[in-house]
Amino acid sequence: MMKLAVLAALAGSAAAFAPAQTGRVSTAVSETKADLEVLAKKLNPVVGFYDPLNLAEAEFWGTSNEATIGFLRHSEIKHGRIAMLGVVGYLTTYAGVRLPGLEDVPCGWAAVTSGDLPFEVAGQFFATTIMMEMFNRDNAGTGQFPGDYRNGYIDFGWDKQSDAWKKNKRTIELNQGRAAQMGLLGLMFHDALGNVADILP
Repeated sequence: MMKLAVLAALAGSAAAFAPAQTGRVSTAVSETKADLEVLAKKLNPVVGFYDPLNLAEAEFWGTSNEATIGFLRHSEIKHGRIAMLGVVGYLTTYAGVRLPGLEDVPCGWAAVTSGDLPFEVAGQFFATTIMMEMFNRDNAGTGQFPGDYRNGYIDFGWDKQSDAWKKNKRTIELNQGRAAQMGLLGLMFHDALGNVADILP
């Protein structure tokens, strides 16, 4: 556990010695409520724009409405990505896949509530969460949109693609993130009811 904490500290401090990125200008575009309404029709034509709490008109922490919408979009993308990992983790453990030494740990919520989860696994979970929080952000200030965590290092050919292609991929990610959030909540709900095995293949 101590080694993991030291590794996390070293990894975080290594970013301080990375070369400064120059020559790349942030092209972040602010979204407005009108943009959200148009995008909502593309994402889900049946439901469309649904904002019962009027968050699209809010101004959090004394910022502008566009900054608030950017924060909400960033949060939605981040939670969607985490939910995608959560669904895969749920399905993987229910399929019987375990790491060596964890064969006796049950699936789902029972892993947390049964007391069978080794302390080292809980520590690894929290260390991983901390590392994800440290690195999954726009540390370099070069993000082109909420959720752009490339930080001038990782590209995978993104900058070579057309704007229409990029917009399509970002729209797909939003839809998949929303589906994963609903899927994870459904799995957790059925797990709490005790019938999650009935809905899985």
